[in-house]
Amino acid sequence: MGGPTMEERKAAIASEPTGNFYYGRRYYIEKTRFWGYLKKPRDSWQNADLVMMDESKKHVPDRLSEDGPPGHRYGYDNNYEYRLYGYYTDKKTYDPNSNQFLKTFMLTDYQLVSKDPGWLFRPDDTYNPYRITVYPHR
Repeated sequence: MGGPTMEERKAAIASEPTGNFYYGRRYYIEKTRFWGYLKKPRDSWQNADLVMMDESKKHVPDRLSEDGPPGHRYGYDNNYEYRLYGYYTDKKTYDPNSNQFLKTFMLTDYQLVSKDPGWLFRPDDTYNPYRITVYPHR
C-alpha cells in the first residue's frame, strides 16, 4: 500500500490536529457494509475500530451506485483518510457479509484529509477487495 516509514507515521500521528472529530480511513471490501476504521486524534491506528455508519444525518462520501462507472461508484474512496464528525451510538450493527457486530457511528459531517495516505496499520499491509486483509493487531 506504500506510504511513510514507521517513524514518519508515528511523528505524523503525534502532531495531528486535535478537536471534536475522529480520523477515519475508508476500507472497502466488496459486498460488505462496514465503512472503515475510526480513531481519535493522536491515537494509534492500532486502537482504531472497524465501524458501521449511521447515515440518517449525513451520507458517507461514497454514497453512490455500486455499479456506476469506475471512480464514481460506492467504494471509490478506498483508503482515503477523512476527519469525521459525529459520535458513536449505543448500538452495534450486524454486517452479514463479514459476520461481525460492529460499533455504529452517527456521521454528521466529514472533510477529506488525504486521497493517498499509504498503509494503515503496518508498512506490509496488503489490500484485497474481496476479503479483510487490513486489521489492527491488539
